[in-house]
Amino acid sequence: MKQNKYDDKNFFDKYSNMDRSKNGLKGAGEWHELKKMFPDFEGKKVLDLGCGFGWHCRFAIENGAKSVIGVDISEKMLNEASNKTESENIQYICMPIEDIDFPDNSFDVIISSLALHYIQSFEDILSKISKCISKGGDFIFSVEHPIFTAQGTQDWYYDDKGNILHWPVDQYFTEGLRNASFLGEEVIKYHRTLTTYLSSLIKAGFEITGIVEPKPAENLLYTIPGMFDELRRPMMLLVSARKK
Repeated sequence: MKQNKYDDKNFFDKYSNMDRSKNGLKGAGEWHELKKMFPDFEGKKVLDLGCGFGWHCRFAIENGAKSVIGVDISEKMLNEASNKTESENIQYICMPIEDIDFPDNSFDVIISSLALHYIQSFEDILSKISKCISKGGDFIFSVEHPIFTAQGTQDWYYDDKGNILHWPVDQYFTEGLRNASFLGEEVIKYHRTLTTYLSSLIKAGFEITGIVEPKPAENLLYTIPGMFDELRRPMMLLVSARKK
């Protein structure tokens, strides 16, 4: 069964109170880098996998996209996305990312923000993406960085006074399931090496056009507690690629 943590009321309420949930793209620490990787959306057909509240769907439409389909497993997330959406050119579909089955060459751009580390098989979803994206189409995604996911617990090591010592990295080359803690809840994620992410893209017929390990936006360093600690290790990996 595919994981659907976001329809749990307690977890959803916690997620909804995060800065990135309340403030949208400007509250996302990686947005200042991710938006640079997006292509020209003018006249494009766009797919957003794991669209959540629909921030990227609406951004694409606001920047000229012809149509956008947002896919997410969570009804609660999509209800919120619908409430925030006025454009008739955005369609939200409630289904697991793993179950997509769009016709060949359906989209010019495919986006996925912080969702693919919840998917067990990166290769399988890449095969589906490669099928439904047109030749020359752009695939842009963000995931939690392999350094962030390797240990599994996703927390710092502290001294006996509660001060941060360092970020643990262990079992890096052992890919697979991790029981992580997110918002005080246990969440299943999947760890992959940087090699797996990049080589899988190449094998699936993509040309890598950009790689960024983003630092937090400078303005957020002074407005969100603990954000300076995010400069001590990469939390996210951003990748852009083009279908050959």
